[in-house]
Amino acid sequence: MFCQCFPPFLPGCLFPFRKCWKTSKSSIPTTRAHICRKGDVVQRSKWALFCEARMIDRWCTIIWMAESIYRNHSLSLFQKTQVKKVIGYIDLTTLAGDDTKGRVVALVDRALNPVPGDPSVTCAAVCVYPQRVADVSKHLAAKKKTFNVASVAAGFPSGQYHLQSKLLEVQLTVADGATEIDIVISRAAALEDDWKTVYNEVAALKGACGNAHMKTILATGELKTLANVYKASWASILAGSDFIKTSTGKESTNATLEVAYVMCAAIKRWHELTGKKVGFKPAGGIKTPQEALAYVALIKEVLGESWLTPKLFRIGASSLLDNCLKAL
Repeated sequence: MFCQCFPPFLPGCLFPFRKCWKTSKSSIPTTRAHICRKGDVVQRSKWALFCEARMIDRWCTIIWMAESIYRNHSLSLFQKTQVKKVIGYIDLTTLAGDDTKGRVVALVDRALNPVPGDPSVTCAAVCVYPQRVADVSKHLAAKKKTFNVASVAAGFPSGQYHLQSKLLEVQLTVADGATEIDIVISRAAALEDDWKTVYNEVAALKGACGNAHMKTILATGELKTLANVYKASWASILAGSDFIKTSTGKESTNATLEVAYVMCAAIKRWHELTGKKVGFKPAGGIKTPQEALAYVALIKEVLGESWLTPKLFRIGASSLLDNCLKAL
């Protein structure tokens, strides 16, 4: 029997974080009236929200159920129309050391017309290394097309770089034409429980992005605990991230439905408190439409239909498109 505060992570259940903090001196405000704004950052009693993370590891059994639940739900969504929608969520990606101008140009052409014979379908974006962004931008200009150009930056994938070099890389990448920047958090700081550094770096990188949207990669496979995933989600959201993203695709463990649920819990909580929406992007290891549709089912249940748009939901993938086309 689950306690009232932490009901099962099952479809139709109440969302957690409601009544369990009533008697706590560090209680979590549950209305917007309790929140004091300073710029775009919600200032609360330091990292009071992180006390919610202490409960995350107690949910482990429930969270682990998410995988089978949402994989089963994906079966009911497996229709050609839904597979085409999945294609529209894809950030079509190449992040290889041997990427060339020719390869990224071909990637752009494929992202613009991923389904032969159906010009109404496009991918959400292309994602390339910073060195290749100018090639993508010039090709789009030559075709007189506008399209989302994403690039990994800020010391991707390790994050083990000086902050100044991260900031410069972001600025140069935006100058080359990137409209979206996928940064990485400092896992070293996160694992040392130095959330102030995580927050400060993400906030600084958000400033360097200018008008470009910023997706913050948590590299959840290296964060060790679900509580750390929740804390990293909050630090990134509070620092101004437009999206939070599971993985670089380079870790030994990439996107999973368990960590996706925890990250979406933070997104939902933020929306409850502020009315603002933050996007979500699972990445790494999502190869089949069935796997992608499991994340669609999760998003639909936890965050709602309004999140099922490329403005708020992306999938980072390189081989998913091929398998989607086989399913059509």
